[in-house]
Amino acid sequence: MPRGRPRKNPDAPPAPKKTTRAKTKTTAATLGFEQQMFLAADKLRKNLEPSDYKHVTLGLIFLRYISTAFEAYHEILLHDDPAAAEDPDEYLAENIFWVPETARWSHLQANARSSSIGKMIDDAMLAIEQANPEQLKGVLPKDYGRPALDSVMLGELIDLISEIGMGGSEDHARDVLGRVYEYFLGGFAGAEGKRGGEFYTPSSVVRTLVSMLEPYKGRVYDPCCGSGGMFVQSERFVESHGGKLGDIAIYGQESNHTTWRLAKMNLAVRGIGADIRWNNEGSFLRDELKDLRFDTILANPPFNISDWWNASLEDDPRWQYGRPPAGNANYAWLQHILWHLAPNGTAGVVLANGSMSSNQNSEGEIRRRMVEADVVDCMVALPGQLFYSTQIPACLWFLTRTKHPRGGRDRRGEMLFIDARKLGTMVDRTRRELTDEDVARIADTYHAWRGEKGAAPYEDIPGFCKSVTLDEVEQHGFVLTPGRYVGAEEAEEDSVPFAKRFAALEKTLHEQFRQGEELNAKIIGALSLIIR
Repeated sequence: MPRGRPRKNPDAPPAPKKTTRAKTKTTAATLGFEQQMFLAADKLRKNLEPSDYKHVTLGLIFLRYISTAFEAYHEILLHDDPAAAEDPDEYLAENIFWVPETARWSHLQANARSSSIGKMIDDAMLAIEQANPEQLKGVLPKDYGRPALDSVMLGELIDLISEIGMGGSEDHARDVLGRVYEYFLGGFAGAEGKRGGEFYTPSSVVRTLVSMLEPYKGRVYDPCCGSGGMFVQSERFVESHGGKLGDIAIYGQESNHTTWRLAKMNLAVRGIGADIRWNNEGSFLRDELKDLRFDTILANPPFNISDWWNASLEDDPRWQYGRPPAGNANYAWLQHILWHLAPNGTAGVVLANGSMSSNQNSEGEIRRRMVEADVVDCMVALPGQLFYSTQIPACLWFLTRTKHPRGGRDRRGEMLFIDARKLGTMVDRTRRELTDEDVARIADTYHAWRGEKGAAPYEDIPGFCKSVTLDEVEQHGFVLTPGRYVGAEEAEEDSVPFAKRFAALEKTLHEQFRQGEELNAKIIGALSLIIR
């Protein structure tokens, strides 16, 4: 990101800085507003596929964001020092992207009804990339001028995006734009279904990971970072707990170039500095950050991928617990992540439920060695229907390099199992979300079990959580499914005497028999009339 103010963490790449103006509170930026904005934008796409329209829309929101930041500071310089207003270095010094005159949102908005607006947007994107090559080269979409995109639709979309954050300060507008960008990512993931899930992890799942790992400082890494949602939530966590943007240094890798571009824009919209690498070979074959170790790792790898193996990986040092099977990469991801963990690091990984119990090929043996090495800290079984991309049940693995106390208790030789399958609320016909209360319950249980300062005392809750010794895990054949350990939920005590309850049930049953006989008589009567 652009150079400028020093950051608290020397490892952290610099990030664009927001101008220091007071934020204006308003009710315009509620979830309802974001949802209404998405529905309005979706109506404009007409026959365009969501996967195509996504880049059209998100690119324009990004352009509006950086232009808003630029034009706000441009006004300040015009007032204080007009000669400095067109000096790119003045903006770089404040960690604001330089936006050439013809690329500014005000210019595009003024020409939104022009038949050549598509080409004007392409030229604007190219000009911004050329002005900020270190951060944005090859990132922005530049195919707005193609015949398939209706210029009238583009003009209406510009008008719609121009309404975001209006009525508040520039800082407020940029904050709302960031939230809208994030909401649109989720909306497009839902519209694309399986393909959308490849670039987007549901927010409630990410919040669960972040709330459990609490990345206050240090290096944070995602080896398959998608559109960058893990990083956004991590920075949000730091800021919500009194930290500053930049207290954590963010690193990631992504093999899909289109998704990498989304991540770069998503982080820039949030003002987050990050070192996100791309190559089409992926983290296994070409580990861009192989010499770095990280304090926190968050990852949602693609489930059960079978086409990952290459003969060059045969003797890879990452396979500390055994060579992963060529037909499934789950245990390759787990070992890649463990390889990159710092001595006191922790990791949270989303995987398919099968990873907890599979004994195919070498998976059971690798899992046994991981458990015996005491690197598995906690297992969480998630409810179904959380993901856009798959109905495969999923779980969370929490890995650690050490369970020796560091502000907590000595957990060596123990694991925590949490069965969260009954949590969550249906938000539409096909998809469930974990509520804030659900996330807090899972995270608080984990922190209590770890004995962290300020956490409540831990206790096993039948049907939900249990602390288990490694000997007990061995007795279960090193299967890590929480349901095997947490037991059944305790039934609520019924204060009504059995005899009274039985009499009521008997009365209900007799009444249902009577109603059934009446219904049978009506059916027979109706059939006799038809026969006559």
